[in-house]
Amino acid sequence: MALYAIGDLHLSLGADKPMDIFGGGWSNYMEKIISGFSVLEPDDVLVLCGDTSWGMTFEESLADFKFISELPGRKIILKGNHDYWWTTVKKMKEFFDDNGIENIDILNNNCFFYGDAAICGTRGWMMEGEADVEHNAKIMARETARLRASLQAAGDADVKLCFLHYPPRFNCLVCEDIVSAMSEYNVKRCWYSHVHSQGHRLAVQGEVDGIFYEMISADFVGFVPQRIV
Repeated sequence: MALYAIGDLHLSLGADKPMDIFGGGWSNYMEKIISGFSVLEPDDVLVLCGDTSWGMTFEESLADFKFISELPGRKIILKGNHDYWWTTVKKMKEFFDDNGIENIDILNNNCFFYGDAAICGTRGWMMEGEADVEHNAKIMARETARLRASLQAAGDADVKLCFLHYPPRFNCLVCEDIVSAMSEYNVKRCWYSHVHSQGHRLAVQGEVDGIFYEMISADFVGFVPQRIV
């Protein structure tokens, strides 16, 4: 049994938005996902860090979730900026139950445990530029509150593993509220995705101020889930 993570699968089996058109690492990406996920065993746990399906609705995303469900391991998903199908936890659980999807859990204002380690996280946000400052501030406050709720749910767990969709640090940008929350709850390791193509070279990797960061966007890691524990 092992813990893995990856982000940004961008599946589109029920929506007409394949990623192959971007070429490069995205060519034949469905085959790469199947091959990459072969590292997983049935009892492994996989955190999916957002942008899982391009489907706009449950109906459009169903084929993607059946595909994920049939791959090895138990999955824990969090929201990405392109997960337009995402609604309430209650509705998502009902959707999975109604369609016989039994190995996907939802990380949202809660946490899960892998041994003594707590799996915490949220979508996060990036404060870029000066446009819509008030709107961005509201979203950042909401996402920070969700992260704090997740970290609080971990209770006295000595090890809190943080998974985000948006990078809390990117190039010279820092999401101070998100980073502060992680520091306050003694998070030592953080994984994120969202970043693609030329942005890979600007990703923050390694330890900064006591937190070790690792980017796990699917195209960055060759569509192979990365082992955490």
